[in-house]
Amino acid sequence: MDFEFTPAQQAFRTRLRAWMERTVEEVFGSAEDALGPSPESLLFTRDDGRWAQALEYHRRLLAAGYLALHWPTEWGGGGAGPVEQLIYQDEALRLGLPLFGANNFAIDRIGPTLMRFGSDEQKRRFLTPMLTGEEIWCQGYSEPNAGSDLAAIQTRAVLDGDEFVINGQKTWTSLAHRARWQAMLARTDPTAARHKGVTYLLVDLASPGVTIRPLRQMTGESGFNEIFYDNVRAPRANAVGAVNDGWRVAMAMMGYQRASAGSRHPVERGIAELAELARRVEFGGMLAARHPYVRQTLAQFAIEARCLRLGRYRSLTGYLKGRPPGPEGSFAKLSSSELNLRVAMFAAEMLGGLATLTEGSPGALERGRWAHRILEAREFTIAGGTSEIQRNIIGERVLMLPKS
Repeated sequence: MDFEFTPAQQAFRTRLRAWMERTVEEVFGSAEDALGPSPESLLFTRDDGRWAQALEYHRRLLAAGYLALHWPTEWGGGGAGPVEQLIYQDEALRLGLPLFGANNFAIDRIGPTLMRFGSDEQKRRFLTPMLTGEEIWCQGYSEPNAGSDLAAIQTRAVLDGDEFVINGQKTWTSLAHRARWQAMLARTDPTAARHKGVTYLLVDLASPGVTIRPLRQMTGESGFNEIFYDNVRAPRANAVGAVNDGWRVAMAMMGYQRASAGSRHPVERGIAELAELARRVEFGGMLAARHPYVRQTLAQFAIEARCLRLGRYRSLTGYLKGRPPGPEGSFAKLSSSELNLRVAMFAAEMLGGLATLTEGSPGALERGRWAHRILEAREFTIAGGTSEIQRNIIGERVLMLPKS
């Protein structure tokens, strides 16, 4: 049984749906044009025209009061309850739209982290430009030898008077080519234990000594970047929380990230599009939609997607009790990313040779969208903590299993 919505909540959905459908047409032309190969491609594009559309959609979300429903009104957010937030997620995912406008990292996780751990001055300085989109943010965690093993970071920040001097490198940094600010983790006490002696810092990427280089993916896009810091200076006042206590702040931010990870990618929409595609291609000598194997697989995907939706509804209990996101968010992150990968791999199986045709190739289906999705899908099982890491979190922190 689905969640029961009140008449007022249903009315909110009706207003929101009408606004979204009208706004998508005005800004993008259609939901398909907004989505492109994937929601990520809209956010991390290097196409200035497409980025301008993302910013315009961001501004309209803000003006309509839908941009940051989970933020308190004190800081310009919607102050909405968890049910309204869930309805918003449903409707955004139905159209394949990014949940937090063009400033995904700021609205989703960095802003809430500042509200929880930041100083009053940091909140006053940074939260409003996050909302307006005047200052785009990125996240600086991963390094060449510290991806899933985040505690292995080597980027150093040494105090020199009232400033940190930063040297090192970050990698796989999404949106850095658009960002003015970065929330990063740096080692400030190399003699401390691995999870100690690190500090959560806010760094101006326009500072001297910052170099940002694109990383090309196998999709042909360059949404990721690597960042080099050569004696970059950041005020000590830009440390969030206590110096050398950044691990606690960083893990709290990861909690916000994983809590929303299960609702960031429109898996249900992708399954519906795959089912529609099955009505137009052949598999096993017949229309794919008539083949028992295809029908059974699509039905299994639909069941799992519904379970994900119901899991999101179930999480309302914790939100209604005022609990911040915890390790339970790893369930949604793991399940959604793995389901998204299996959907893409089945698309490759069902399409056969057609799955290799990219945009511009003769015979490419839907401008090569499926080839792009197949190449991109594994990314989400790595970003934000690999599936293996998520299983460890679930086992150790939720199921309380002993460490091996």
